[in-house]
Amino acid sequence: MKIRVVFALCVAAGLTLAGCSGDVSPPADTRSNATLSADEAAQYLLAEAPGEAVEVMAARESAGDGDEVIVVGRIGGSKSPWIDGRAAFPIVDRSVKACNEISGDRCPTPWDYCCQLDLLAKGTALIKLVDADGRALAFDARAIPGVTELAAVVVKGTAHRDEAGNLTITANRIYIQETP
Repeated sequence: MKIRVVFALCVAAGLTLAGCSGDVSPPADTRSNATLSADEAAQYLLAEAPGEAVEVMAARESAGDGDEVIVVGRIGGSKSPWIDGRAAFPIVDRSVKACNEISGDRCPTPWDYCCQLDLLAKGTALIKLVDADGRALAFDARAIPGVTELAAVVVKGTAHRDEAGNLTITANRIYIQETP
């Protein structure tokens, strides 16, 4: 029974990723975190910010499906913001306070923003790194230097909207603006 539940969750997560981008092609890179060298991971980093970025909430309000956007936010939004086997992660608008920024809060996972759940839904976007053909990269995003919970990242890419208004941004590279 437990295996069925885990399998169903994995299938649902995979369908969610495919549904967010409309891309159902196989991943471009099927290497695991253990086989991705530092040099290979670094190729997904920008040396400088790609331009004037808007916060996640502003992008969610204004970006249309297919628009080119430059968005800034902090990695987080759940206890584990990582998508196994994918170079993808959610970012949260920097106006939303992480739990470690609230006086007296002792949350062990401040990047989950559990103390700001009312703002989380409208302040989150999914970042998905893709190859030149738009296919999802299949390695753990944490293999990229500086990609960690609460790191501020700037992403230039293409906006994708689903029926519920969720925002996914596909990009080839990211800029690490600040690490915690």
